[in-house]
Amino acid sequence: MSLIEHIHTDYLPKHIAIIMDGNGRWAKQKGLLRTVGHENGTKSVRQTVESSAELGIKNLTLYAFSTENWNRPKLEVQTLMKLLVSSLKKEIKTLQKNDIKLNAIGCLNELPQKAQKELLEVIEKTKNNNRMCLTLALSYGSREELINTVKKISIKVKNNIISPENIDESVINEHLYTQNLPDVDLLIRTSGEQRISNFLLWQIAYAELYFTKVLWPDFTKEHLYEAIIEYQKRERRFGKTSEQIN
Repeated sequence: MSLIEHIHTDYLPKHIAIIMDGNGRWAKQKGLLRTVGHENGTKSVRQTVESSAELGIKNLTLYAFSTENWNRPKLEVQTLMKLLVSSLKKEIKTLQKNDIKLNAIGCLNELPQKAQKELLEVIEKTKNNNRMCLTLALSYGSREELINTVKKISIKVKNNIISPENIDESVINEHLYTQNLPDVDLLIRTSGEQRISNFLLWQIAYAELYFTKVLWPDFTKEHLYEAIIEYQKRERRFGKTSEQIN
């Protein structure tokens, strides 16, 4: 029996988020430049996106470039930005064929103009697709997102648009980058590292965390299936007891 046959399609995570880690180490192990690792990582992106859509996953968010990644060597950053532009150009057909809508979160204005232009064009061209929403976290940092959210709400409080007494989870959700997305159900991180790295801190409050030693360029649809199967084995209680859930 193949792995996919072990997946219960009536209990799929509504939102999967992935920290795609290990491109540099994958290249280093093979005596290659780090940039080659990033290039090979795009193959795993394509396979993961297509497999998620085929399974029926409605929301997939990929941590593509963090606010901290700007501190990497200049050549590596330039290569990553070029890869972003070329990948968007190449994958538009894949997105359209699979009825996938592209979304992006983060400080997008910090991206090079060419990357911004290509990104916005693909978002516009796929806006009516509804099989799955693929969100790219670009120049994204969760703390920065939360600071930005606090500022936006503070301005509304100051202008008497929002009363402090009425600030609750729903108000905060409405001001996050992810305002149109459900909370994350399953967070996957590749490469063996077991940390969150400033990714969707608010949105993963009750997510199931899954860590694998597989480096991102080696991550296949079978590894995705393994993560989902593990997710489906877990009991999600959201603060309740097992008896209350059952």
